[in-house]
Amino acid sequence: MNHFSFRFPEDLFSQLMAHLFPGDNDEHGAIIAAGICETARGTRFLARRLFIARKGIDYVPGRYGYRALTADFVLRVSDYCARERLCYFSVHCHGGDDSVSFSSTDIASHRRGYPALLDITQGGPVGALVFARNAVAGSIWTHSGVFTLDHAVVIGANLRVMRPNIAQLVAGVDPMFSRQALIFGADGQKRLAEAKIGIIGLGGAGSLVSQWLVHLGIGEIVAIDPERLAPSNRSRVVGSTPWDAPRFLLEHRWTWVRRFAREIARPKVEIAARAARRANPTVKVHKLFGDITLESFAREFRDVDYLFLCADTHQCRHVFNSLVYQYLIPGMQMGSKVPVEKASGRVGDIFAVARPVLPSAGGGCLWCNGLISPARLQDEALTLAERARQAYVDDPDVVAPSVITLNAVACAQAVNDFLLGFFGLLVPNASRGYLLNYGRERHWSSIECRHDDSCPTCGATPSSVFGRGDRGSLPCRKSGH
Repeated sequence: MNHFSFRFPEDLFSQLMAHLFPGDNDEHGAIIAAGICETARGTRFLARRLFIARKGIDYVPGRYGYRALTADFVLRVSDYCARERLCYFSVHCHGGDDSVSFSSTDIASHRRGYPALLDITQGGPVGALVFARNAVAGSIWTHSGVFTLDHAVVIGANLRVMRPNIAQLVAGVDPMFSRQALIFGADGQKRLAEAKIGIIGLGGAGSLVSQWLVHLGIGEIVAIDPERLAPSNRSRVVGSTPWDAPRFLLEHRWTWVRRFAREIARPKVEIAARAARRANPTVKVHKLFGDITLESFAREFRDVDYLFLCADTHQCRHVFNSLVYQYLIPGMQMGSKVPVEKASGRVGDIFAVARPVLPSAGGGCLWCNGLISPARLQDEALTLAERARQAYVDDPDVVAPSVITLNAVACAQAVNDFLLGFFGLLVPNASRGYLLNYGRERHWSSIECRHDDSCPTCGATPSSVFGRGDRGSLPCRKSGH
């Protein structure tokens, strides 16, 4: 049986709840146009646009029930959903706090109207949501049947999970996690075991994140990296051994031996998977030895619950940013930098950065904040030979300085943000935006994020990919050519 869920950006959800529960104890209505993501894990509906039904104009006394959306309002919005290839969901509220369900009148209304709406919206799906203050129930109509909503997730710095009823607590916890369950509870530990987390890049930062997530009890990890281990990576990649990049072969005087050694060096993603299974044999690791900018690989991340970007190319940033906003997945980009003056060897301002990227206006879009360069995207799309001909690269063997402890500063902040937000433990006035740590000054600073409504990724324009899910296009190559 398919599993259905709904995902709301925090700002859209706040607007919806303010409309449904203004304090008058009356019933109010709206319609949500949503994108969709369909994978083996289930179907997610992605709230893209909210249409408020004005009381007495769009939401009026009903012929069969207390109130109803007007035919004109339904027609206008369903036509919009058809044109934009979005899913149509009517919304209304009931009284109460912690549980909710459709009335018999609601169900009869669905039977009268939703078969026609399926045709109008060119196959939908279509459906309805009914809210109490802390609960939501849903009915999803498709050509293959009618299904119920399992839960909804509100995505902000804190995640909020809503169901038709307050979930029953789970009894018992694996002794391995007993100490942290004192904070999150047995129910929280079960949520971690059911979570699926994506990691892009398994080098100095990604290998740390992977190991920590496994120790926290995350049940499923999707990890991608296109590189094999080199001897210079060994000081930073958690779980690596000398045999993963055999130096005595890589430095051999015969060329064919060095070539063979490079071919048998272990992929970083396999090292991470091996270390993960040693820490917790029950974890599921989907290891992808490839490039996130290929569509076939990027699509593997569409249904993760959280996404960590631990690679620093602008193409990786572009795909990560699109996954966050197109599929409403909270994410975190992190890294560190050690500037060293080439001539003198003088060390500059060492810093580590943790950048939350949340799918809402002002949530940290990397495009809006100038962290994706079109010129660098074009540069990175070229082959090494093309880059050399255009003088993009003077010395392709020059690498940036890197130290595992500096990576750890950024990664610890990032994973803590994920963990506390996952359980709704960040305080309301917690610092928002990006966080930078200046190691030499022993100082943290925060940067407020900018937002551009016209952004093609996170903006409110008709052409934006925000919330479109599978009905939008990821900025990926179709193949490796």
